[in-house]
Amino acid sequence: MNEMSENKQKIAIYPGSFDPITWGHIDIIKRASLLFDHVIVAIANNMNKQPLFTVDERMEMIRASISGIANISVDSFQGLLVKYARRNNAVAVIRGLRAVSDFEFELQMALVNRKLDEQLITVFLMPHEKYSYLNSSIVRELASLDGNIDCFVPEIVKQKLLIKMRKK
Repeated sequence: MNEMSENKQKIAIYPGSFDPITWGHIDIIKRASLLFDHVIVAIANNMNKQPLFTVDERMEMIRASISGIANISVDSFQGLLVKYARRNNAVAVIRGLRAVSDFEFELQMALVNRKLDEQLITVFLMPHEKYSYLNSSIVRELASLDGNIDCFVPEIVKQKLLIKMRKK
């Protein structure tokens, strides 16, 4: 019998900044939820980034946006993803690939993670092509310029973005 017991739950981590979550992220979450018993959407607390939303605000938006998917939870972490994955008994890391330009960076990260933990698998998922150009930076910029973001984010995210932009 292989190391993966039939009774063991297959847990995956989908890490990211999610500042804010977009329909592209949600599409990846839905796809991952079909492949794994449980998916943890994990907000990476990156000290080098200045996020628009706090971790708590992002967690709230993510939870509201994925409330209909039963096998998903939301968390945050600092430090090495590999250590976080071990603490949560994860077997895989989910990464979204929108375009070829994403692949080089994601491949490097996957290889580093494999070097740190050979048991942790990186699974690359592509969002629906209608989200292939979408990222949080574009959404933030559009919102700051008073652009229509209805087709890029759930309503709760749109409302929170509009509130943030009015404060700036």
